[in-house]
Amino acid sequence: MPSRPAAVAFDVVETLFPLEPLRPRLVALGLPPHALELWFTRLLRDAMALDAAGRFASFREVGAGALEVVCGQHGVSCGEAEAAAVLDGLAELPAHPDAAPAFRRLAEAGVAVATVSNGGVGPTRALLERAGLLPLVARVAGVDEVRRWKPNAAVYRHVCDALALPPERVALVAVHAWDVQGARAAGLLTGWASRLERRWQPAMPPPDVRGVDLVEVAEALLALG
Repeated sequence: MPSRPAAVAFDVVETLFPLEPLRPRLVALGLPPHALELWFTRLLRDAMALDAAGRFASFREVGAGALEVVCGQHGVSCGEAEAAAVLDGLAELPAHPDAAPAFRRLAEAGVAVATVSNGGVGPTRALLERAGLLPLVARVAGVDEVRRWKPNAAVYRHVCDALALPPERVALVAVHAWDVQGARAAGLLTGWASRLERRWQPAMPPPDVRGVDLVEVAEALLALG
């Protein structure tokens, strides 16, 4: 049986901060409402492909490129100004309402809180600070520090090293099954919140704990022996 972690690292985009506020920005470009999901899925897929091929590009670079492709598929013009109009909105995302309570519950129990994002450290720190979450976070980690993308094991091991803890003492919490699988393969404990995907991908081994939101996942991690 897995043991209670000494630290919990949270994914950032969609786990702590929803992308929904970007939907009107995409629609303003002339894209259909469902383009938000198309864009973000392409962003992640292209980033993972680059990583698998041994190349690195930043979140903003891949995001702008993915947006250009989606716009092209829909016959919409997308230059630097149009891409910036969407990507600049990332800095204004509000936190999910379950983020702060989950952070506080872990902190009260003496468990360190960290974040590990496919974005950069600077933008992530700014998001956390704007949401009032930064004082509760012991370490902000990003792919720009290791120049690899999740689910590469190097990213998860980097946050463990930054916390000075072995992987088996750190849990990764995310709303994406693929992210949970990456952490599991790197030796971390795992927690999955179902509020985004609703159903676990059955082709993947299950997470160590799960819950409908981040608070339930935090409680389940704290309940481990």
